[in-house]
Amino acid sequence: MAELLPPLKPIPIKDRLSILYIEKGGLDVLDGAFVVVDKSGVRTHIPVGGVACLMLEPGTRISHAACALAARVGTLLVWIGEAGVRLYSAGQPGGARADRLLYQAKLALDPDLRLMVVRKMYAMRFGEEPPQRRSVEQLRGIEGARVREMYKRIAKTYGVEWSARNYDIDAWDKGDLPNRCLSAATSCLYGVTEAAVLAAGYAPAVGFIHTGKPLSFVYDVADIYKFETVVPLAFRIAGRGTGNPEQRVRLACRDVFRETRLLERIIPGIEEMLSSGGIEPPDAPEDAVGPAIPNPESIGDAGHRS
Repeated sequence: MAELLPPLKPIPIKDRLSILYIEKGGLDVLDGAFVVVDKSGVRTHIPVGGVACLMLEPGTRISHAACALAARVGTLLVWIGEAGVRLYSAGQPGGARADRLLYQAKLALDPDLRLMVVRKMYAMRFGEEPPQRRSVEQLRGIEGARVREMYKRIAKTYGVEWSARNYDIDAWDKGDLPNRCLSAATSCLYGVTEAAVLAAGYAPAVGFIHTGKPLSFVYDVADIYKFETVVPLAFRIAGRGTGNPEQRVRLACRDVFRETRLLERIIPGIEEMLSSGGIEPPDAPEDAVGPAIPNPESIGDAGHRS
């Protein structure tokens, strides 16, 4: 009698392929693995747990079995609009851990601790310490001015005519080419960043610079890596101006994420920026009731379901 296979468990984010896009097909499970079946019946297998994020474009259907498998192996499912211009919904591959969620919330709610984290984010993004005695609002203004100059400088490097970051999600095709390429590129970055935030056990909505959005913390973290990864890529492709730029952007993002070892860096980067607050994650109260069934050990990240 054949031995049963061991139960599926998440593998660390850093060991995965970053992102895959699926459109006009059905995502299901066959022989224990993801499989995409197109309208002509052609099947394409996707490695179980080997992808950090699956982006589901219009025309995609997904089965209950595929959603359940994604949750078990820690693959984030994101339902998006064409070319990633809109994000409709996301299925968590794990979720916030109570200790890390409380830690993140305490840092965000205390004005002094929040300022320390924002200053660290500024230092990680620009490679230098921010000016002393500045509020979060003042640092945001300084950051905005630097970012606008960085856009102009990178656009000039690739011979792209650039006015400002501006687009209308209700009139996507009317936007200029550089903005469309940037939007497609940042959607890729936000997808893998959200997968990493969830895998680390934090809440995407509890931001420090950005607030009031479901992905505020994702935007905070992604901004640290944006100008070394997806912005130069987007302007380079916009400068060439050939057909189907959004598709070429997405393929190039996969390559640049691998080349820069981005998935290996995001979770340690989150820990570094939050540790700047100088506090530790809280211990559970002594009178707290522990789990009746202890969580099994897993090689996945802290926020992954075992």
